[in-house]
Amino acid sequence: MAKITYIDAGGIARPVDGEIGSTVMETAIKNGVPGIEAECGGACACSTCHVYVDEAWREKTGEPSPMEEDMLDFAFDVKPNSRLSCQIKVTEALDGLVVTTPERQA
Repeated sequence: MAKITYIDAGGIARPVDGEIGSTVMETAIKNGVPGIEAECGGACACSTCHVYVDEAWREKTGEPSPMEEDMLDFAFDVKPNSRLSCQIKVTEALDGLVVTTPERQA
């Protein structure tokens, strides 16, 4: 397990345990984290699982793929640390990951 903290736009933090091998999006859905809609179910075909990766974790989560970058074009309030949570695999190296959900999903 890896601890992931989801912070909503209002600043409320929700720490949850993520199963190794799942995605940050799947972990949010499984734990009822608000702010992640995941309309496409994790197929990288929408931008409704958009999150901001905490600066301390950007290197460990890696850069978005070209396909993910294309989908981020449809997201609300994209920033340099924006990612689609369906594209971030939970690993032991991500234990302690912190992500913030945007004010709304596109």
